[in-house]
Amino acid sequence: MEKPKIAADGDILQLVTFHVGDEEFGVDILTVREINRMMEITRVPHAPVFVEGVINLRGQVIPVVDLRTRFQLDAVEHDKSTRIVVVELSEKVVGFLVDSVSEVLRVPRDLIEPAPPIVGSIDSEYIEGVVKLDDRLLILLDLQKLLSGGEARELEGFDA
Repeated sequence: MEKPKIAADGDILQLVTFHVGDEEFGVDILTVREINRMMEITRVPHAPVFVEGVINLRGQVIPVVDLRTRFQLDAVEHDKSTRIVVVELSEKVVGFLVDSVSEVLRVPRDLIEPAPPIVGSIDSEYIEGVVKLDDRLLILLDLQKLLSGGEARELEGFDA
């Protein structure tokens, strides 16, 4: 009997893909709670520079991290494509501000390669790997490392 050409579900990673600047990123769909259109973000005095502010999402106050600022990219005006990707990291709910969300993508795990030392303008310590697709390169972000110890502690003050 011939082996199936499609990998079993355990060999497939489902990713939510989005753009920040000229780069396309992916994160495991299991960490994503929801994706929201741009909404009012309340600035918080003395917040870390990478925190855009907080949003009230159905009664829960959630800090919003601007990935452009986090990756030291130039700021741009928010537009109709701007989204807030709400994720759960170690029981902490955080929103990540991105330029646009692309799609949900199913990628065979064997297509994931280790990250090179520098990928675009992003420090490789935040990257789990890269996926070479036919016409593009997808960077897999490790959101847990993106908010390293000290930064994660700074966000703790935003709990509702």
